[in-house]
Amino acid sequence: MDSSSYGVSHVSHISNPCIFGAGSSSSPEKKWNLMKWVSKLFKSGSNGGTGGARTNHHPPQFQEDENMDDRSRASRDKEELDRVLSVSLADDTNRPYGYGWSLDNNSDFPRPFHSGLNPSFIPPYEPSYQVRRPQRICGGCNSDIGLGNYLGCMGTFFHPDCFCCDSCRYPITEHEFSLSGTKPYHQICFKELTHPKCEVCHHFIPTNDAGLIEYRCHPFWNQKYCPSHEHDRTARCCSCERLESWEVRYYTLDDGRSLCLECMETAITDTGDCQPLYHAIRDYYEGMYIKLEQQIPMLLVQREALNDAIVGEKHGYHHMPETRGLCLSEEQTVTSVLKRPRLGAHRLVGMRTQPQKLTRKCEVTAILVLYGLPRLLTGAILAHELMHGWLRLKGYRNLNPEVEEGICQVLSYMWLESEVLSDPSSRSMPSTSTATSSSSSSSNKKGGKSNVEKKLGEFFKHQIAHDASPAYGGGFRAANAAVCKYGLRRTLDHIRFTGTFPL
Repeated sequence: MDSSSYGVSHVSHISNPCIFGAGSSSSPEKKWNLMKWVSKLFKSGSNGGTGGARTNHHPPQFQEDENMDDRSRASRDKEELDRVLSVSLADDTNRPYGYGWSLDNNSDFPRPFHSGLNPSFIPPYEPSYQVRRPQRICGGCNSDIGLGNYLGCMGTFFHPDCFCCDSCRYPITEHEFSLSGTKPYHQICFKELTHPKCEVCHHFIPTNDAGLIEYRCHPFWNQKYCPSHEHDRTARCCSCERLESWEVRYYTLDDGRSLCLECMETAITDTGDCQPLYHAIRDYYEGMYIKLEQQIPMLLVQREALNDAIVGEKHGYHHMPETRGLCLSEEQTVTSVLKRPRLGAHRLVGMRTQPQKLTRKCEVTAILVLYGLPRLLTGAILAHELMHGWLRLKGYRNLNPEVEEGICQVLSYMWLESEVLSDPSSRSMPSTSTATSSSSSSSNKKGGKSNVEKKLGEFFKHQIAHDASPAYGGGFRAANAAVCKYGLRRTLDHIRFTGTFPL
């Protein structure tokens, strides 16, 4: 467009383009009439002292109308203006979208022309066609999204409220989220599902220097915890080996050992409480045709008393790092737990002990068991030590540690298996014990074992089966293979004559 012709050089065609640019090139007649009208208007305004300089620039051919009558001139001016406006407005309906009148920002047009336009004459723009929006189905509710806001993700569309975390089911409004397969998650929800938490401090297990998640895990309980808890004095149950959680405190025994709440439920803490269990195991041995001819004293002792007895014992092989039971052959004075302690502020207090002199009347002086252990673990230790006593009373001499400890572990494992798998209410075993009437255990009186106690029994069996020591672990596996193949009676006879397991 030649901007010098019409004085519209300041019109913005991007924001509000002017209609006149297109009309001057398509209709020369309209251009001529409009220029003619403008020149007249400029001349008429020169009498007032404004626009005189602008009038001098118009071509001479517009001067022929100077001597016309004022009334006829005004009438012709009005007719000319009406005709130009009608033609221009008619053409405006055919303009593309965005083209129309744009006079508000055009300061170069004279004010009389500006004020002569009537906005009511401008017809509203109606597009000649409409763009049809494709239908979008929400991937969450399977309904049409319509004209509202939507999200595009994973190859489909969602209402903002339908794009929800697969874990907490709340909408995902963050700019970032985690995706597992086709399931979206909040980042924190995804971390809760996939990043392991320490079961001791209940924090996310930190990564190591290589950026990997490193943690410790118990082989049976699958308790995951930070490696630092193995060195920060976190208490560990002396029975089930689980670490103490920061949310639940363990009980502390007077010798420094810790006991978890589950093991504490069936813990045996004095010699009197252990007598029914002791006689029940003797009955079990008799049912296996392994009869103990002598009455062997049984004492529940503290850790210090047990360690002192181990030092005074000249013979025998002891389980390390801690021995929980002992089949004593030497005459000693042992301090036993006479009265069970009471619970007080997560500690066992008020224990009463009594020194007891043990005299040797046979090959076995007494059986000592560490106090404060749950019933099934105490019974497993008693079954192991009673087998030591039976072997000595029957003349099994100078056995290799793998053979003697191995066969004793087999009897301990068999007793645990009978306790865990069988129903105590339906068990029927022969008994020649002098304490038959009191041989039922505390769990039998309650009508059976709880799931917690059965789980503990499975753990004690797991400990025996996976022991890494040559005598207790390797010996058990060799003895168990022989018993499974030849039976207990034939295996014991073979050990008597050869001192080894049958192959």
